[in-house]
Amino acid sequence: MSTQPKYYLVERSLLPEVFHKVVEANTALKTGQCRTASEAAASVGLSRSAFYKYKDGIRPFFEVTTDRIVTFHLMLSDKPGVLSSILGLFARSGANLLTINQSIPMSGQASVTIAARTDNMNCSVETLMSRAEALDGVLRIEILASE
Repeated sequence: MSTQPKYYLVERSLLPEVFHKVVEANTALKTGQCRTASEAAASVGLSRSAFYKYKDGIRPFFEVTTDRIVTFHLMLSDKPGVLSSILGLFARSGANLLTINQSIPMSGQASVTIAARTDNMNCSVETLMSRAEALDGVLRIEILASE
């Protein structure tokens, strides 16, 4: 019985170029820019064999977080309406909020954890996070867990 984890979360800049190309080729297929795997592999300068070897093993993190429960951690400024604007953003995105936990603000900041079901969202988790970061009073947002 192996005690090694099955999956790892690795920062993109640390991955070999072949993985970047596989993601690009998969995107080209998914978006219809390329019709075949051979065409997609060639379009990014990748051999077919390398593409087939890795095509099912590497995906963008946010693609894996669809149809799941995602737990977000946010640091918010201690100002009126900031949490309300976050909750409104989640509602407009179609996220189903399951839990909301907020700490007592300290040093002008409050820690908030939100668990949400993401299967009916009208945007990607990555887009939701980008929109949240752009809101006034949102200092940081990150994903704590995804089931």
